[in-house]
Amino acid sequence: MKETADTDALRLRFRTTGGRDIIQKPWVTRLQQLAEERQEELVALLARLVAYQTVSPPARNTREAQLFVQEQLKACGFDTELWDVYLGDPNVTGIRAGSQRGEYRSLLLNGHIDVAEVGDAAAWKRDPFTLVNENGRLYGRGTADMKGGLAALLFALKLLSESGAELKGDLLFQSVIGEEAGEAGTRACTERGCEADFAIVADTSGCALQGQGGVITGWITVQSPVTYHDGLRARMIHAGGGIKGASAIEKMAKLIEGLQELERYWAVTKSYPGFPAGSNTINPAVIEGGRHAAFIADRCALWVTVHFYPDEDYETVAAEVQQHLLKVAEADPWLREHPPSFRWGGRSMLEERGEIFPSLTIDENGAGLKSLSAAHAHLHGANPEIGMSPTVTDAGWLGRAGIPAVIYGPGELRHAHAVDESIELRELVAYTRVILAFIADWCNQLKPEGERR
Repeated sequence: MKETADTDALRLRFRTTGGRDIIQKPWVTRLQQLAEERQEELVALLARLVAYQTVSPPARNTREAQLFVQEQLKACGFDTELWDVYLGDPNVTGIRAGSQRGEYRSLLLNGHIDVAEVGDAAAWKRDPFTLVNENGRLYGRGTADMKGGLAALLFALKLLSESGAELKGDLLFQSVIGEEAGEAGTRACTERGCEADFAIVADTSGCALQGQGGVITGWITVQSPVTYHDGLRARMIHAGGGIKGASAIEKMAKLIEGLQELERYWAVTKSYPGFPAGSNTINPAVIEGGRHAAFIADRCALWVTVHFYPDEDYETVAAEVQQHLLKVAEADPWLREHPPSFRWGGRSMLEERGEIFPSLTIDENGAGLKSLSAAHAHLHGANPEIGMSPTVTDAGWLGRAGIPAVIYGPGELRHAHAVDESIELRELVAYTRVILAFIADWCNQLKPEGERR
C-alpha cells in the first residue's frame, strides 16, 4: 500500500512505557484490524499445519508440510529454496528483498516444523492431528510448540503481501526441521550463510522476550585394553593377585562421583540473572557397560547432559568437564594409565545420539529488542516480560552466527509436549498483530550510517 504525503502526515505516534516512540501508520492499524476480522483464516492455516504429522522422533516426515510452507511464502512474494537436511526432512528458506536493501534494517523470522511425540494416543481426548476449536481454545499437536507461532507468522506475511506494503529492508524466513530431536536444521541454515540485523524465533515463550541457557550432551567412555573372565576377579582385587585390571563399570562410578562434585562446585560459583541457583546441571542420563555376566566389564560409556548459562559457550563448558574428570582419573592408579575418552555434542540425537543447543544472551538496550518491546507494549498497554527461557530452542544458533536474536512466540510451555496440547486463539491473533507492527517498523528503519552497504 503506497502512501501519499497526506497519509504519511496522519502517522500516529505512541510513547510506550519502554520509552521508545512507535510511529504506526494507518495502513498498519488497518492490517491489525484485518488480523482480527479474518482470524478464521489463521485458524484454517494452523489446521493445515497441524494435519501434517511431523512428529520427531521418528522424523524424516516433514517434506509435505515444508512444501506447503514454501507455497505460502511464494504467494507472499518470497524467493524460496527447499533443501534437504536429511532425506525426507528439508528446510525451507525464503527472502522478500527490501526496496532499499542494505540501507534499511533486515529481519529474520525462524520456526521449526517438527513436533513432539504424541505418546499414548488413547490418553488424548481429541485427535492430535485434527485441529479442534473449543470456545476459542485450539487443540492439536504442535499448537503451542510451535505450529501456532508458524501459522501466525505466515498469516502476518499474507496480510502484508495483500496490502502491497513497502518494506525497505529485507525480510527473511526459515522453516526448519529437527528442533525437537536436537537436529541441525537452524544450524544448517547458518552454515549456508545467513545474515540479518535482528531475528525472532517464534518458539513457545508466552509472548515474553527471552534468551536462554545452553545444552550439550557428551559420551564419556572407560575402556580396558584387556577383557578378563569373571573367574579372574579375585586376582584383580587382592594384593599380590598378579593382574592389574579393573571393571570399567566400577571406574565409571568414580567418574560419576567426580561429575557430582563439579556440579556442586558450579552451583556455588556460577550464576546468571533469571535462573534459579544450580540451574547449570550435569545429568548422567544413560549408562551402557559390560558384555556378559561371565566377564569383567571391559567397557562402560556414560551419556551426560550438561546445562550451562547464557554467558558460557559449549566448547568451554565441555572442556571444563573433561579437564575435571581427567584430574579425577589422575588420582586413580588404573584410570591414570587408561584415562576416559570423550565425544561431545553432535548434529542429531537420532543419527549420532548427541546434540548441542548454544546459549543466547539478549541485549535489552539493543535496537531490535527495543523496537519489538515497543510494538508489544503498544498493543497490550504494558511492556513484555523480558527474561530467560527455562528450556532451549534454536535461537542460540542464530546468536552464535552473529545475528541479534530473541525468543518471542505464543503458547505456554506447560501446554507444549502435553496431552491435548492447546493454545488460545486470542493469543495467536494478538501475536500476529504485534508481528505486523514490528515488521512494518523494523524493516522501514534506516540503518546507522556505519552499517549501510
